[in-house]
Amino acid sequence: MPPTRFPARTALALGAVGTGVAAYAAAEARAYTLRRFEVPALPAGHAPLRVLHLSDLHLTPDQRAKREWVRRLADLEPDLVVDTGDNLASLRALPPLLDALGPLLDVPGVFVLGSNDYFAPGFRNPLRYLLPDDGKRNTRTEQLPWREMKAAMSAAGWLDLTNTGGAVRVRGTELRFVGVDDPHLSYDDLAAVRGGAAHDGDVRIAVAHAPYLRVLDAFAADDHDLVLAGHTHGGQVCLPYVGALTTNCDLETARAKGLHRHPADSAPGDPGSSVLHVSAGLGTNPWLRFRTACRPEASLLTLVPRQR
Repeated sequence: MPPTRFPARTALALGAVGTGVAAYAAAEARAYTLRRFEVPALPAGHAPLRVLHLSDLHLTPDQRAKREWVRRLADLEPDLVVDTGDNLASLRALPPLLDALGPLLDVPGVFVLGSNDYFAPGFRNPLRYLLPDDGKRNTRTEQLPWREMKAAMSAAGWLDLTNTGGAVRVRGTELRFVGVDDPHLSYDDLAAVRGGAAHDGDVRIAVAHAPYLRVLDAFAADDHDLVLAGHTHGGQVCLPYVGALTTNCDLETARAKGLHRHPADSAPGDPGSSVLHVSAGLGTNPWLRFRTACRPEASLLTLVPRQR
């Protein structure tokens, strides 16, 4: 066998494998999935509430399939929508976003913003996400229409939780909220919301885009029943049997998505402990629409009475 033939065959084989993996990752990024969880967070005697958690749409005008899938979520008839940010990924994305949310805007809702609501996305080498955080943030690109987005959501009746709190009454249950601006950009003002809903209402819920530990610690210390966040994309590029390789924040990879507790070693009923739900989100950076072993998702959380 000539010495050049084996490397050529190897290169062809590796190229075929690489093409296959890229095709799978591109398909996975479009395989929108609904996750369902039951959360014991209501007082005894209260009827269950269906909370739709949306995060990280990273929407561009050409993503019609994603828009149609999000619109169909209204068929779930949620009692409340919680949007944890990173909705936009284009200067022209606001009309498509409002179209995608469509009938969901008629449902009571609350929202916070993420970094990709503020600044247009830029290309970034995905391998950098595996390196230690250098503290640099994308704040040099054009600003997205975040002011107009906030105004439209607020006009629909959704509660803006940017470093503030508020209450929403749903089917006889009073939900008390606090929320912070994006911790990834260090826009969060925890001092403004500490203790704000600690002992008010039937259910106490805290909301942030990025689940940095300083934020989760503060929310848990204030005895919030439930904490909702996004940002991690569930790791986005995960390995079978291994899971997420990174969270793009200081949350450990074991809690990159899904339902957990915070602190991680706490148990129901412990003081200073909360249920934590981290959404893997529905999108990616538009320059690299790949996911592996981590389908894009929205979550339907059914709140039920706490166990005695």
